[in-house]
Amino acid sequence: MAIEHITHTTVGVELVRKLSTEGQRIFTADAAREMAPSVGLSLGYFRQALHHLARSGWIVRLKKGLYALSGAVPGTTPLHEFEIAMALVEPAAISHWSAMSHHGLTDQVPRRVFVLTPARSVPHLRGAKSEGVKPGYVVGETIYQFIQVKLERFFGIEPVWVNESRISITDPERTLLDGLMAPRYCGDFAEVLHAFELRAPKLDVERIIRYALTLDAATAKRLGWILERQGIASDRLEPLGAVPMKGYRVLDPSSPRHGPYDARWRIQVNLPGTVG
Repeated sequence: MAIEHITHTTVGVELVRKLSTEGQRIFTADAAREMAPSVGLSLGYFRQALHHLARSGWIVRLKKGLYALSGAVPGTTPLHEFEIAMALVEPAAISHWSAMSHHGLTDQVPRRVFVLTPARSVPHLRGAKSEGVKPGYVVGETIYQFIQVKLERFFGIEPVWVNESRISITDPERTLLDGLMAPRYCGDFAEVLHAFELRAPKLDVERIIRYALTLDAATAKRLGWILERQGIASDRLEPLGAVPMKGYRVLDPSSPRHGPYDARWRIQVNLPGTVG
């Protein structure tokens, strides 16, 4: 068995080198199987070879039928976690707290990679809930958190280069709005407000208002409340004020109802230290 293991690993490493030479840093099992005979790997031992390569650290299993080269392959740098995220589900964009970090809108380092996707199915979630967040999908030591949205809400995305790969990420304005809708995926609401402060000098006000108007009334009202306090002129905020909404919504959707009511924005300001 030991000799068989060595044989599988040796020809398997040749397969890995060939994949690397051809630039297939992320590859399917089918693509590797087609390449196997060219390095002397018998198709009868193909699955065992993949198993040994993964256990030996030459490749990393991303999900069923999909693998990535590890940094152990000479001349290959480890894949960035954002590159892996793009391969796990399509279409997808780095979002929420991860996007905040990329855009310099937070001083914190997220422990998960947050991914926005309109895909109906995502890699099987597993693990315990953490800080009110659903279980994530684990690859190596990284946890990937998928946030599924309807296709019409999958917008505000820009391409950026990370290492050798082109990835998609929510732009700063969309990222801030995601924070208003789901602060639990951005640290907390205080972190979102801090991100607005950091972005204020470069904020594209027209863009973020346009985005908010295509989302929901509560998001539009929260945005109006924040922008008004940042000194944005009232006439520029009129489109947000004109959005119809019955009743009041809390400013922080992740916290209980309490605090004073703002009649202009129909917002209950439930921030720490506020009382009704």
